[in-house]
This record gives sequence, structure tokens and C-alpha cells, in this order.
Amino acid sequence: MWFWFGFAVLALIGEVMTGTFYLLLFAVGLIAAGVAALLGGALAWQIVAVAVVTLLGLLILRRTGVLKKREVDANRNVDVNLDIGQTVEVEAWSENDMARVWYRGAYWQAARAPGTGRQPGTYRIVEIRGSTLYLEPIVPTH
Repeated sequence: MWFWFGFAVLALIGEVMTGTFYLLLFAVGLIAAGVAALLGGALAWQIVAVAVVTLLGLLILRRTGVLKKREVDANRNVDVNLDIGQTVEVEAWSENDMARVWYRGAYWQAARAPGTGRQPGTYRIVEIRGSTLYLEPIVPTH
């Protein structure tokens, strides 16, 4: 009966190392099996306790949104792409709202972010899709 608690401790250690809630749920299920063993339940009931408590916890956390998948848009996230927020100089825009800019030792294709003007000047990279930089103008502060 004590092995359930030992496995629960191992699952909690794994939870601390991975940072997910899944091993925490499994640890709670293992503790429930340990409690069932202490109450004199048969091995089959102990295994059922692990399964039921783990699945019930999973269902509760999914319903509350704790385990909701959080998508990161790498094209716009500075934590994923260090080019976001860097500046480039645009000399001129073409008729199709594209420009060729010098950045990191090479020419890049650049496009205007929606709702921005077409004047030349200093622009900030707000998104990267493939090899195209999407830019917004830097408004000078006076």
C-alpha cells in the first residue's frame, strides 16, 4: 500500500521538473489509490481510484481552462524571434506596397503592416513571414 505514495512522490518530482499539470493529476490519483489501500480496498479498486481521480482532475482542469493550449505566434513574438522590434531604413515603396531593405548584411523583402503609410524613413519590424519583413513606421518623438 505504501508504494502508491512512493510513486506519487516520484510523479510530483517529475511534475516539478516538467512544469505540466498532467503528472500532478497522476500524483493525486496515486494518492487516492494509497488512501483506498489504507481503507482496505482490493488492488482492482485501488487501480480504479487512480484512473477515476486522474481522469476527473483532467476533466475539471480542461473545463476551467487551466490546460487550454496556448498558441504562440512566432511571427510576431519577440521572445521567439529576436528580429521583432529591430529597425530598418526604407528608401522607397513600390506600387505594390513592397520595399527592399538592407538588414543583417543582406537585402530583404519588406511589406507595410496594415494601416501604415507609404513614406520613406525608419521602420520597425513587427512580423516576419518567411523571408518577408512586415514593417510599421517609427513615429519620432519631439
